[in-house]
Amino acid sequence: MWRTLTTTGGSEQATPPHGNTPDEQAEPVPDGRIPLWRAHNGLRVLALIYAFTWFCVLLPEYRSPVGASVIMAAMVCWTTYTIWRYSKPSGRTRTLVLVDQAVTMTLFGLCYFVLTEHQMDQGLPTVVTIWHASMVTVAAVRFGIPGGFASGAVAAAANFAMRGYIDANMWMDTVLHLAIGLLLGLASETAEHSTRRLARALRTEAATAERERLARDIHDSVLQVLARVRRRGGELGGEAAELAALAGEQETALRNLISTGPAERGETSTDLAARLRVLAGTRVNVSVPATEVTLPAETVSALFSVTREAVQNVEDHTGPETHTWVLLEDLGSEIVLSIRDNGPGIPDGRLEEAAAAGRMGVAQSIRGRVESLGGSIALDTSVGEGTEWEIRLTRADGRENDHAHSGERAREKH
Repeated sequence: MWRTLTTTGGSEQATPPHGNTPDEQAEPVPDGRIPLWRAHNGLRVLALIYAFTWFCVLLPEYRSPVGASVIMAAMVCWTTYTIWRYSKPSGRTRTLVLVDQAVTMTLFGLCYFVLTEHQMDQGLPTVVTIWHASMVTVAAVRFGIPGGFASGAVAAAANFAMRGYIDANMWMDTVLHLAIGLLLGLASETAEHSTRRLARALRTEAATAERERLARDIHDSVLQVLARVRRRGGELGGEAAELAALAGEQETALRNLISTGPAERGETSTDLAARLRVLAGTRVNVSVPATEVTLPAETVSALFSVTREAVQNVEDHTGPETHTWVLLEDLGSEIVLSIRDNGPGIPDGRLEEAAAAGRMGVAQSIRGRVESLGGSIALDTSVGEGTEWEIRLTRADGRENDHAHSGERAREKH
């Protein structure tokens, strides 16, 4: 009779938030938004020149020429300061951009006390005029689409509030504010995404080059020695043959390790298939999809540790004739990982006795890790019939995979 022990974990593990990892911080990749920051600085200067031109034309007609002059002086000072700050990566902070929004809105609001009723009714430019739109561009560059749209909406609402009426020109200004925020925000997010992809590509290239260098060195030294020990030990027989078998296993594992590509993909994702391939050996057969099976890096590390622990248990507690099969299936919204062997199986009550004796390898290393991921694990075993661990883990994003297997998985009984 087959005996099944099933453990189901709790809530799904949350995906780590987006942000810079230590590798990403160390990678000297230029910010893809640099041209957008330069474009903002240039636009702010042109807007200031345009505003200054209208200021000179309308200065005698303002209700308070002195107040208008103070606003213009503040615009010049703030433009000079922000251009200096935004020209450096260290100056493009969230705090400064938020202060920029407040300063621009304050100067725009002060125009209400400077313009005459006639200037308001005729729709003549305020003192800040199109310089007001620079708050939208900087918010879009720094915060992407959400920031650009929100800043554009605030700028448009402030314009309506100041004028006190709605006409075709007001609607046109509103459309322009929102369009600038959306389009420039989209460009900013695209540039930021491209920067991350470039950083990943550079890390992968560096890892591949280092792996190739190590592969050459290992091939010229360690692998040749192991191959010679394996051949010579097989010829001598006896205890030398046992050493030859061990050398052969290490040679196979080492060849798999140096032939497997870099497993890391992105700042938070790792290819589980690549990690599992390194476990292949003369007594361990690993079958994984040809495509990448990407999961959060912490999840991949935990699943790899579980698999390695299960494989190590087979080697420690069974004979040299026992073989292990590791099978990974990507079902799109679910990952299925099974570790099966043709050993003597686990007698009834053995796991409970080991736990009572303080040997917590299965309870902590295998079940505990799976539970922490929010997955389920089932053990099928019987004396003389081998052992099989089956781990099921639902993807946090629930995405579907075009390469996912369909139908029931055929199981081969030993």
